[in-house]
Amino acid sequence: MVELSGVLGVAMIALGMVLTPGPNMIYLVSRSITQGRRAGVVSLGGVAVGFLVYLVATNLGLSVVFLAVPELYVAVKLAGAGYLAYLAWTALRPGGVSVFAPKEMPHDSPRRLFTMGLMTNLLNPKIAIMYLSLIPQFISLEAGNVLLQGFALGSVQIVVALTVNLGIVLAAGAIAVFLARRPSWLRAQRYLMGTALGLLAVSVATDTTAPATSG
Repeated sequence: MVELSGVLGVAMIALGMVLTPGPNMIYLVSRSITQGRRAGVVSLGGVAVGFLVYLVATNLGLSVVFLAVPELYVAVKLAGAGYLAYLAWTALRPGGVSVFAPKEMPHDSPRRLFTMGLMTNLLNPKIAIMYLSLIPQFISLEAGNVLLQGFALGSVQIVVALTVNLGIVLAAGAIAVFLARRPSWLRAQRYLMGTALGLLAVSVATDTTAPATSG
């Protein structure tokens, strides 16, 4: 039986993480604006499968691998931090554009949209850290089957993340139009997102938390 405190804790962390700018948000917004809501929803399907991959892999022992080879865990974190730093520079560099600014992009097939959504999520350092280090902290040995708790708590994260991301996909076009009429707001959004991504990159790179086992 999963404890209520664990469910609420994971839900709050998941909400905070999904509202923080990151690779998933950037990809979903860009596709929704340039190719429409349907493309955003298809891309979100790929993101959802990425969550499921992390959920299954972590609960079946991926964290044990990282505990056995800590250098691998460090490499994954640093690679993710580097990617976030690149996204931050893209937003903050002179001549950069907001993710909500309309721009020409080639229209991808549903299969490519789904695949890119999947790969974006699998390479997202925020999700890796959440499943490897944060969610396991809410598992209670006294509450029963640890494996079932891991799947249940991971499912809470997935529901929260997909709900918020679906709202972002559906609202991206309207937000883009709103910001396009207010150039100063568009610049402010770009600087805020770039700063948030930069701070997250530093946080990921300097985090010393070791992965926790959940199974």
